[in-house]
Amino acid sequence: MTQLLTNGATTVAMFNAEGAAGPDRIGAIAGEVRAALETHGAALMSGFGVSSAEQFEAAAQAVGGELYPNNHEHEPVNADGTVQTPVFYPADRKLLWHNENSFNLEWPLRLLFCCVTAPAEGGETPVVDSRLVLRHLDRSIVERFTERGVRYERGYHRGLGLDWRTVFDTDDPGEVTRKCAAEGVECDWRADGTLRTAAVRPAVVRHPDTGELSWFNQAQHWHPSCLEPETREALLALYDQDDLPRDCRYGDGSPIEDSVMAEILGVYEELEYAFTWREGDVLAIDNVLVAHARNPYSGPRRLLVALTEMRRFDGNGD
Repeated sequence: MTQLLTNGATTVAMFNAEGAAGPDRIGAIAGEVRAALETHGAALMSGFGVSSAEQFEAAAQAVGGELYPNNHEHEPVNADGTVQTPVFYPADRKLLWHNENSFNLEWPLRLLFCCVTAPAEGGETPVVDSRLVLRHLDRSIVERFTERGVRYERGYHRGLGLDWRTVFDTDDPGEVTRKCAAEGVECDWRADGTLRTAAVRPAVVRHPDTGELSWFNQAQHWHPSCLEPETREALLALYDQDDLPRDCRYGDGSPIEDSVMAEILGVYEELEYAFTWREGDVLAIDNVLVAHARNPYSGPRRLLVALTEMRRFDGNGD
């Protein structure tokens, strides 16, 4: 049985097992799930009893095909790395909305989550229709981001965030420099051995299959104004503005105004839809059509994630 979960804006297609439990049953509805993703951008499979990394891997392959094994931003769970745990973020804070890996040259068209352990409270994965974000934002903001893109700047400081060796999967600075050049990333090695990178990526893209335009970026993940005030103040006490662990600007290097970021956050808040995780649930997301977040939570929470259908930005930003 399929039903639509919606707040009148963002919609999730829900497929309920209705007693026909068993992870293998997801393969039988995979075609329907893919069709729902093309329309709504998100599909929740509930009641199928997916409870292990092996079962989730099979379910994810049924829906999305070959899984991507080399996302070094996530911790691998299985031997080949195709099943991972989502990025760590403190449980008492909200991880803001984003389109997965949209700061990279290569990103997944689809991703899937599985709830192995549901938290006692909170911990939802809110989703937002990125097509609606584009339509709701002020036209001047959309035009500015469309013309300039987003410049993502990242400092690999010792003891804070992921080490460059983990992200680039090498301990050879020369190899890092070569990888950066191949992916359109500026690479600046500092005298103390730390690394700072920068890359300009599109903020708005056209879906590779449907042709729909969508707001596709992670500006709110990187812009300092979107941090909790105490976190922002602590970082600015440690680092200069131009040396923050993460920052973003317009693609031409000019600063993105705090007021613009506040409007973007307001649109996401207005449009987001959240459902309560149940253990065994599997959520599939079209990464271009839908952004996702994570709400604060209490109690143990364990989700698995898999990325599939990898795509790359081309010269036109699509």
